[in-house]
Amino acid sequence: MSVVDQATKASPHHLSLTVGPLSGAQGAVRLPGSKSISNRTLLLAALSEGVTEVRHLLDSDDTTVMRNALTQLGVTITQASGDGRGPQDVCVIGCAGQFTTKRASIFLGNAGTAARPLTAVLALTDGEYELHGVPRMHERPIGDLVDALRVLGAQVTYLGNPGFPPLQLSGLARTPSTAVDSTLVVPIRGDVSSQFLSALLMALPMLKRAVTVEIVGALISKPYVEITLNLMARFGVPVRRDGWQRFHVDATARYRSPGVIVVEGDASSASYFLAAGAIAGCVRVEGVGKASIQGDVRFAEALEQMGAKITIGDDWIEAARPSSGLRAVDADLNHIPDAAMTIAVCALFASGTTTIRNIASWRVKETDRIAAMATELRKLGATVEEGADFISVTPPSQLTSGVAIDTYDDHRMAMCFSLAAFGGVPVTINDPNCVAKTFPDYFRVFAEVAK
Repeated sequence: MSVVDQATKASPHHLSLTVGPLSGAQGAVRLPGSKSISNRTLLLAALSEGVTEVRHLLDSDDTTVMRNALTQLGVTITQASGDGRGPQDVCVIGCAGQFTTKRASIFLGNAGTAARPLTAVLALTDGEYELHGVPRMHERPIGDLVDALRVLGAQVTYLGNPGFPPLQLSGLARTPSTAVDSTLVVPIRGDVSSQFLSALLMALPMLKRAVTVEIVGALISKPYVEITLNLMARFGVPVRRDGWQRFHVDATARYRSPGVIVVEGDASSASYFLAAGAIAGCVRVEGVGKASIQGDVRFAEALEQMGAKITIGDDWIEAARPSSGLRAVDADLNHIPDAAMTIAVCALFASGTTTIRNIASWRVKETDRIAAMATELRKLGATVEEGADFISVTPPSQLTSGVAIDTYDDHRMAMCFSLAAFGGVPVTINDPNCVAKTFPDYFRVFAEVAK
């Protein structure tokens, strides 16, 4: 691998990186911490009573956004000390739900796992806050969450386009019911982003009222809600639920530190290395396995449907190339929307047409991922059909050589398309530094297993 545009290295967003051509993949990878778990854990630790030691915290742009926001709000986060502690181990001194900073303008970049939960939490406090981010964040919808918060009495003002950030939060305007011991019922849509439900649930203990959240329509990306429920319980707030339609948080719910919590390896990041093994050899990822609370470990099931040889332990997963090559699948991957992007690139190496369905949420991620995927796959010679909530990919007989992949400031586009180099052609990745959002060392680690 080599950086092919050395002259522009002083301007990170004008760099490009040429990968391959690659002939095989072999080895083991220790995964960085999960972004979803890291940012949820930081927030819950900040809201808790007591001190929480967080081990194996992800160091990335998105977690930096959350850490900076919490520090700005008055939360103390320090490096953990002692034998065996590393740079990714921190101590968070909880504020028991009372931020000391009552007025602030907070920058949230393009970090949905920071912006949505902080919106909900700060809307239910007694402070005044302005939340803003990069231009793409101001194009990502938040109206369904805001509507639910307003039912709870939150004062939220759109500072730009209605339904989108930036936002002005002015605390609670009223008590929604005169009967303090009654249960409030709050509806929220579940078919745009599961982050809205997760954000609302994490914020509800701030209200000190019994609340039942009712899902309107279908709930997508359920495994990410499972992560939220699991972590809330570990911080002392169990959520009772009636299937996937109703979620109840008691009035007595308060977050309490579990003492020490270890962040799992990132299952979404695992998908690129498992795919490399399935396409071109045998690769093991360490840090996720049977005991994982992340839904994206089910990416291994999707690879297995394509014919890959999958082996799973408690803390590791291994994927190997089948002797007959990968085969196309037609699959509903709503439960693993981020990892599903990797399947779209795996389709370049599968016989037949691969169709990925029920992925409308791709449209409102870091970029419009359905449109971006279709555009870049076609550059490589694939025949692609796209719809509102699906994408179909038929591979060419030979990948187009010398293609430059645009990444749309989307970390997953960069990581996914590094796999195309296993097609016997060099692939240039524009703006490779966008991987800093979740995996700053991705290309270095990828180079360790790619031949």
